[in-house]
Amino acid sequence: MYKKIAPVVKISVLFTVSFLFLVSSVMADVSQKDREDTYKQLELFANVLSLLQENYVDPINTKELIDGAINGLLLSLDPHSSYLTPQNYQDLKDETDGSFTGIGIEITMRDNMLTIVSSIEGTPADQAGLKAKDMIVKINGELTKEMTPMDALRKLRGPKGTKVTISIQREGWKTLKDFTLIRDIIPIQSVKAFFLEPGLAYTRITNFQSQTTTDFKKALHDLEAINPIKGLILDLRNNPGGLLNQAVSISEIFIDEGLIVSTKGRTPEQNMTYKAHENSGEGKYPMVVLVNEGSASASEIVAGALQDHKRAIIVGTQTFGKGSVQTIIPLPDGAALRLTTARYYTPSGRSIQEKGITPDVEVAYVPYSPQSEDKSSDSDITREVDLKNHFKNKDTASRKADLRAEKVTPDTLRLNNEIRDRLNKDNQLRSALNILKSLDLYSEFKQNKHETK
Repeated sequence: MYKKIAPVVKISVLFTVSFLFLVSSVMADVSQKDREDTYKQLELFANVLSLLQENYVDPINTKELIDGAINGLLLSLDPHSSYLTPQNYQDLKDETDGSFTGIGIEITMRDNMLTIVSSIEGTPADQAGLKAKDMIVKINGELTKEMTPMDALRKLRGPKGTKVTISIQREGWKTLKDFTLIRDIIPIQSVKAFFLEPGLAYTRITNFQSQTTTDFKKALHDLEAINPIKGLILDLRNNPGGLLNQAVSISEIFIDEGLIVSTKGRTPEQNMTYKAHENSGEGKYPMVVLVNEGSASASEIVAGALQDHKRAIIVGTQTFGKGSVQTIIPLPDGAALRLTTARYYTPSGRSIQEKGITPDVEVAYVPYSPQSEDKSSDSDITREVDLKNHFKNKDTASRKADLRAEKVTPDTLRLNNEIRDRLNKDNQLRSALNILKSLDLYSEFKQNKHETK
């Protein structure tokens, strides 16, 4: 049943005047016609708000209503622009500083569905097997269709040890699958580093936080103290991005000069270039960068810069394709706008938006399965050592004595076992290591050839 409502003359005057003042202060360069159109739309909004206040069936919370209107306004622009309430804004600052409690995923809106960009390594989401491009249909039974990414994150986060159930739709699945996860403190440390083999280092950046470059340089310094680095794998798989300045400073470790990334926006102040400065000689060794569909934003900046400068071989699968820059604009009440203000471009001028970074060597990830191992491969081969009365290697006994003399600590043994297990289960990492070995051998070959001239 519909009831005809008489025209409302009363308008929220203070609200309208405040909005008009705000708009007039930022529309100096807008044409008179556009300005008049904007004023008319704001007047319409104020009238609608007044109608709701006076005639809606239940009393309304005006602040919540306006917050919802602002959210809808920003979501109509793109998946990454959003309104941050004071609590949302504080959560975001905590996250970039490296400490928050939740399940460990980065999310966005894709085709009007809440979609996982990546799961942070070692977190409850990663351990549960959640993957990039998984769609979150429900959180604790509540449909996510009308949620903003920040709304969803607020529901996913909570005290350590509490449970949250999410319903996932994955390509190829016929029905939803529920995952019940226990919230935990998401690791603060964004950098991991160790040697896979003598001189061949593995580094992983899980996301780009405010201390990432400092931690990364320290990790390289600590490795160099153990053994000179001859080659490096930089693992950016499932890294959802983070701070732009950290992506630039990580790239600078390996690039001596030239453009790293450029941004182009609507206003001149958004058109910026970030160039490398000559470093102290660090990071001159051969490199392989691992990427996948969960590598996004800042990860794509680093991979794109290293690829365009021919500084590294990119290995893995096509990246996520987030080529836009978001600027955080604080508001007077402690809230903020996260607003898309520019697109970024690789040194060669490529826009990554929608396309992502295409690896130099495409290697699809193959889930590890013990059944897939060829256990008969060694047993069917006859070697010299298998022949009757074969000659003994005189060096074997002395080598065994040397090995007994080496000090093998429990920590060293544990790390060696972990590395062996990681390589055994990760085919992309094995491919990267084989390519790095080839680059290292070629580098030594070129150096020896140059020295003998």
